[in-house]
Amino acid sequence: MTRFGFERPPPVLLAVIASTFFVGFGGGVVFPILPNLGAVLGISAFMVGAILSANRWVRLVANAPAGALVDRYGTRTPFVVGLFVEGVATLGYVVALAVPAGIAPEAWFLLARVLWGLGSAAVFATAYTIAADLSDSGDRGTNMGIVRGGITMGFPAGLVLGGVVSAVAGNVAAFAVAAGFALTASVVAYRYVPETHVTGDRSGDSIKPWEVDTAVPALTVGLVNFGLMFAYIGALFSTLVLFLGANDISLFGLAPQGTSGLFMAGTVVSAAAFMLAGGRISDTRESRTPVLLTFLAVSFVGFLLLARAGSVVSLGLACVFIGAGQGGTSGPMMALLADLTPDERMGRASGTNNVLGDVGGGLGPMVSLPLIEAVGFTPIYAACAALPLLAGGVLLLGVRRETGTFLPGRVADEARGTDPSGVVDS
Repeated sequence: MTRFGFERPPPVLLAVIASTFFVGFGGGVVFPILPNLGAVLGISAFMVGAILSANRWVRLVANAPAGALVDRYGTRTPFVVGLFVEGVATLGYVVALAVPAGIAPEAWFLLARVLWGLGSAAVFATAYTIAADLSDSGDRGTNMGIVRGGITMGFPAGLVLGGVVSAVAGNVAAFAVAAGFALTASVVAYRYVPETHVTGDRSGDSIKPWEVDTAVPALTVGLVNFGLMFAYIGALFSTLVLFLGANDISLFGLAPQGTSGLFMAGTVVSAAAFMLAGGRISDTRESRTPVLLTFLAVSFVGFLLLARAGSVVSLGLACVFIGAGQGGTSGPMMALLADLTPDERMGRASGTNNVLGDVGGGLGPMVSLPLIEAVGFTPIYAACAALPLLAGGVLLLGVRRETGTFLPGRVADEARGTDPSGVVDS
């Protein structure tokens, strides 16, 4: 059944979307709260950046084993367990605020982010692999965009929850509600997500953190993801609450925490809308490359607007462009990776993409927060605008190296050997 030109996603994908949406609350809730809470708790700017990026550094080690586990053992168990671990990690934020005086709260926040990183490594690798398993070349971009949208849309819900609920009911209440939703996600997945992946040989050597896919498609897509995540999650999300305070920008009379939650949510809503649009457009074109380049240019414009933003309107416009650029690349980028990767290596390829994205997202807060204290916001945001352009150059070089052309066509579904149902007997 189609509506407005889009096919309804398979029921399994709807369950994946729902569970990743619920768990995403725990990823977003901490961003509007912790930068300002850091001063109250006596946590330095560098330590705040380290806490916010800790989950990405953990995923840097965990992503590759997660992808290899998927290729060896399937998707269902890692997906369900990963969601549960993320739910437990979200409860760690509550513990961090409830510990007795004298016990370092930063240690509890850091532990929670470490657990979150372990769980999300499993969730990311499995979610994208499930989407690839259920897709062919004609709907791969759409399905990848839908799944990425599900992963991403929980994040703005967490941002709003963290900013608004903390302002109304307190930080503990915001963290507790997010934890409840995150734990619900594992229940949804356990009930509705079956095994979808054809597994490989289970008798091989032990799985290692460096067991990544070093093929050109995986490295190319991963490097593009590195640049986007450094600028978007790493720099923008970790500094926006400070930017609002420095420029006295507010929405609905909210303090910087609440306002930053709404602006960041706006970027992610824009991203989610364009994830679906970008993926669908790439499915209707002979090559996905022009769609990717277009949205990378949109991201470039967004960061230029951000560097000059000084009002609610100009900042809102910048956030819409940045979100559109980020989201519009997601579906086509993962679809391109699936087009060029054999089915039996898709888990590892997803892991490689996540590794490089997490390096960018992890470096962003640790680099941008101290540099903004030294040189201000405008130079940092202007530098971030250059990253999508560099990513576009890497994309062109990578696809040319792999396929012999800058405009590779979509790979036929028969090459992947996927069962039309996408579900594997276990």
